[in-house]
Amino acid sequence: MKVFTYSEARQHLSEVLNIAQNEEVEIRRRDGQVFSVVSKKSITGSPFDIDGIETKVLTEDILNAVKESRTG
Repeated sequence: MKVFTYSEARQHLSEVLNIAQNEEVEIRRRDGQVFSVVSKKSITGSPFDIDGIETKVLTEDILNAVKESRTG
């Protein structure tokens, strides 16, 4: 983990962000506060992409349930 003072981080922000792509970076203020910078992982695909499940329900069963819900 790389550690920068606030002043160093401010002067070299681009470098700090480049390092944070691969590892956590700490930024320390003079008053003792410590902050972590980490890269968020890019999400590819849709949040609606989910794995399917195995079931014994047939398409015909689903269609019948939908028809029943519309007429009932």
